[in-house]
Formats: sequence, C-alpha cells, structure tokens
Amino acid sequence: QVQLVESGGGLVQAGGSLRLSCAASGRTFSSYTMGWFRQAPGKEREFVAVIFWANGATNYASSVKGRFTISRDNAENTVYLQMNSLKPEDTAVYYCAAEYKNSPSYYSAREYDYWGQGTQVTVSS
Repeated sequence: QVQLVESGGGLVQAGGSLRLSCAASGRTFSSYTMGWFRQAPGKEREFVAVIFWANGATNYASSVKGRFTISRDNAENTVYLQMNSLKPEDTAVYYCAAEYKNSPSYYSAREYDYWGQGTQVTVSS
C-alpha cells in the first residue's frame, strides 16, 4: 500500500515556474514507477511525465518536453515535477501516481495503482 500527497501547486503568471512534490508513504517506494498526470476542467486526465523505478529513465508528453522535469529522491520517498516556462494551457489539477508493474503503457492512467488527491496549478496569461 502506498499513500501519495501532492503539494506545491498555486497561481503563477505565464512564463513562470513551479515545483510540485509528491510525498509517498508505505513500503518499497523505490520499487514503484511514478507518474504525473493532469486534468483540466471538462477534459480527460492526461499523462505528463514518468520516471521508472528500474533505471531512473524518464519520459514526457510532447506538450511539456523541454519545459518540465521529473525527478525522484528514494531516500526521501518523494517525486518532483519541476515546471518551467509555464503556459495558460498548463492549468489543471496535477496528480501523482504509482504503479509497480513497470508497465509499458506508462502513459495510461489505468495502469496506475495509487493516486494522490491532486494539487491545482493555475497559469494566468
């Protein structure tokens, strides 16, 4: 069992930066692949970024590649999402999620076993 708590959301102007944190509690955090997803009003939840437990490799949605960076600190049981050059279209509730199957379909929300409650990110133009 893993419990996830996100923090770091807020209101920022376009071009600004935010860093989201996701603190995990429970066993064997380092064995979970961790993902970030987001959901804007009226839209489906979409993949943002993932970091794999096996080798620390990362992958990003094309819409955020080059602007967002996912990282993890296994000693602190925390995963981060550094968001730079934010745009109004990045406005959404951001969720972190964990899965232990090392699924090749890491971009699908259905593959994830545990979810945080979400943190709101609002980017003003």
